[in-house]
Amino acid sequence: MSAPQSESLAQAIRAALLTGPARAKVFAARQVARDWRLGRLAAVYDVAMPDRPARPARPELLPPGKMPKRGKGGSLRGRIALWHSLAHIEFVAINLALDMVGRFGAEMPRAFADDFLSVAADEAMHFALLERKLASMGAFYGALPAHAGLWESAHATRHDVAARLAVVPMVLEARGLDVTPAMLDRVRAQGDASGAKILQRILDDEIRHVGIGTRHFVAQATRDGFDPPKRWQKLVNHHFRGAIKPPFNDSARSAAGLSRDFYGALAVLT
Repeated sequence: MSAPQSESLAQAIRAALLTGPARAKVFAARQVARDWRLGRLAAVYDVAMPDRPARPARPELLPPGKMPKRGKGGSLRGRIALWHSLAHIEFVAINLALDMVGRFGAEMPRAFADDFLSVAADEAMHFALLERKLASMGAFYGALPAHAGLWESAHATRHDVAARLAVVPMVLEARGLDVTPAMLDRVRAQGDASGAKILQRILDDEIRHVGIGTRHFVAQATRDGFDPPKRWQKLVNHHFRGAIKPPFNDSARSAAGLSRDFYGALAVLT
């Protein structure tokens, strides 16, 4: 038998989103995912999600154009900057996955909450691995400035689940599939076996995450009578400010169910 449900899922997610310290947010996200899986949370969406989740006082957030250069990739400074930027991406990804469920779960099938809470737990685990990696190099999350724009796509799509699915998993996370293999090659070339193992784990998990987003997007577009690729293209044109640029990791995207039928027509050749 499941435990008594004294708290709603929305209340638990809101509490996790409003948890600021990074390590505490990791624990909170994992706890929400575990409690949901074990039936301890009622499938009730009775509180609103915050417009912006809480975060630690550091890192300092800077506009993309004001971010300092990472330095040479092989130097200690350059390597720390790389792992710090990845840790920040994963920290924001915890909030993105939690907010996805808390904000849109009431209008979606139960599997939507199951899937995206599992994503939140994965992102929390990724952040913990990256935080440990930084510590092994004498650094920590917050030691460097970080990109301020990562939450903006979530904020801009806060009223539309289809737009959120189109932009966050199917554009931003899919971009991670494209850039991680080259990063993995560089880290292996540096002889960093532990770093390569972390990146491979993240890449494998992100294929699943993009697949989850794509599956729910396609299902909803189909339910609403839309052609999924055309619907995606329209939403991305409207809600995403950047460009869809090659090179693409077509095999990883295909494994996630994101075929060229979606992104090929929007690709900007450079």
